[in-house]
Amino acid sequence: MEINAKEKTALASSVAADEGQSIHKNTMEIIPEKMEENNLSREEMYAMLRKMNGMGDPDRLYTISLGELFENTYEGQAPIIDGLLSAGIFILAGAPKTGKSFLVAQIAYHVSTGQNLWNYTVRQGTVLYLALEDDYRRLQSRMYRMFGVESNEQLHFAIYAKQLGSGLDEQLQQFVKEHPNTKLIIIDTLQKIRETQGEKYSYANDYELIGRLKRFAEKYGVCILVVHHTRKQQAEDKFDRISGTNGLLGAADGALILEKEKRTSGSAVLDLSSRDAQDQRLYLMRDEERLVWNLERTETELWKEPPDPILEAIVQLLKNQGEWQGSATELIDALGVEVQPNALTKKLNVQAAKLRNDFSIQYENSHSRSGSRITLRCIPCEV
Repeated sequence: MEINAKEKTALASSVAADEGQSIHKNTMEIIPEKMEENNLSREEMYAMLRKMNGMGDPDRLYTISLGELFENTYEGQAPIIDGLLSAGIFILAGAPKTGKSFLVAQIAYHVSTGQNLWNYTVRQGTVLYLALEDDYRRLQSRMYRMFGVESNEQLHFAIYAKQLGSGLDEQLQQFVKEHPNTKLIIIDTLQKIRETQGEKYSYANDYELIGRLKRFAEKYGVCILVVHHTRKQQAEDKFDRISGTNGLLGAADGALILEKEKRTSGSAVLDLSSRDAQDQRLYLMRDEERLVWNLERTETELWKEPPDPILEAIVQLLKNQGEWQGSATELIDALGVEVQPNALTKKLNVQAAKLRNDFSIQYENSHSRSGSRITLRCIPCEV
């Protein structure tokens, strides 16, 4: 019989004492469920862990061992645009009038329609575009020239918003609640949402500014793309040219730099640096009729993960049946692979997000007094 969340919480200390299991392990089993239900931030999650484990001392450091790390499954999200944008906070910087607003409008349209951007796979979702340096007339003219008049109810515009810390947080939260499929929020530009009081350009303030947006992005699983400017001064690393202190880039999940060799040139280079994606350089050419950016070539091909025999075997297993349940040992027999049950479970814990995002297979590993039970479910078959 399965143990519900309340039972797990109550039994945590006794299980650790009687069966030699970790309190962390039992507690972490219910964290993803709690986070999904309440959209908890990382800080709120740690506060919950301390409370559930009886850690009343705020100075106590919560830790997890490597073994416990592999025993847990962490929900992952598919990129918004493969190889370019994922959930988190990204900065798009460039000199004035280089075409940044046209590029983010292009990104916004492709995400809202689900059409691939160049040769990059796009996952469709609602988009909020804060065009804070434009008016509706200019937006209308720009979008018509770029994409025509086809209706698109997934792309939303605003030309006015409050500043961060003075109401913008609540505005974005309300939008995401009203549009739960939101995947991308574009802020054009960063300067428009900065608080005007106090010291604006210290490292600490820049880090907190981006950090605040990052916490929002993590909480709601969205990508926030912030348009910003570069400095005129040259730097050995072009990402050091992002206006402001290194606190902006230090807190961000990634940055893109759009640069023209000459202001009148129709060509540009887009450089990407990211925590979770391969660094890239894209060579773009502007279509002067439609004002969209076309991809001419990339400097490096994206690295592709080689096929995994175990994941491929799981895909084949679920082709003829929408769901499979059993122990790790039974799954090994069903797949016909050679691997230790404990190693298989840990591998699937790590690859849970890949199974879901790439193969539409939901993986669950539940624990009860009788042992662990693996469930593999074809997501389109869920009812």
